[in-house]
Amino acid sequence: MPLFQVYKLYFSPQRKLVKTLKNLLGFVPGNINLYRMAFRHRSVAVSLKNGVKSSNERLEFLGDAVLGTVIAELLFKIYPYKDEGFLTEMRSKIVSRVHLNQLSRKLGLDQLIEFDARTVNFPTKQGSLLGDAFEALIGAIYLDKGYEFTKSVIINRIVNPHIDIHTLELTETNFKSKLIEWCQRHGKDFTFELIANQEDEHTKLFTINALVDGEIVGQGRDFNKKNAEKLAAEKACQTLEL
Repeated sequence: MPLFQVYKLYFSPQRKLVKTLKNLLGFVPGNINLYRMAFRHRSVAVSLKNGVKSSNERLEFLGDAVLGTVIAELLFKIYPYKDEGFLTEMRSKIVSRVHLNQLSRKLGLDQLIEFDARTVNFPTKQGSLLGDAFEALIGAIYLDKGYEFTKSVIINRIVNPHIDIHTLELTETNFKSKLIEWCQRHGKDFTFELIANQEDEHTKLFTINALVDGEIVGQGRDFNKKNAEKLAAEKACQTLEL
């Protein structure tokens, strides 16, 4: 093992976090500050000189894109004869906030997140906290090690040992029903709204907004209208933290 890795593991001020991440991910992090930020909720974010707060939100944004790309490629190879609608639904199941929440807890990320317990009620907000931290961690690995390394970590350290894709295929995740039931319980109106394509758009993508009491809470786009509604309902469930 290189000397700088030995130092990080046994002598650096961040050695406890470094050891935890090595056990979890199988490698010694390079830029440990990226990983610290990945677990920093906005409730404890530090304001920087330019006014930007050093929370995990930007890493979450990046990690969401990287994770979605890796899972899409993986599913494309696993299911060579399935259409884009099936692949979209399977990807949604894997990267849904509910599923990422379960993965985060299984991986022990709930023990690493920094947040202000006075302003964040962790038991009821855990879906947002855990899912955001999971995606932010992926973003940190990507910036630290690059895409191919990150893809290997996702597949070999997360998907293979913790996700049974074929069992998940048989699991029905009906976000639309969940959203409708929630609206009925709380006396709210729910509708889908089809958005017309712009004049310069020549694709056949359907854009669907999910509205609760007239407010847009989720949006989905797909070549299939039904799948676009599913994506919009899923985004709405994430927004409402259902």
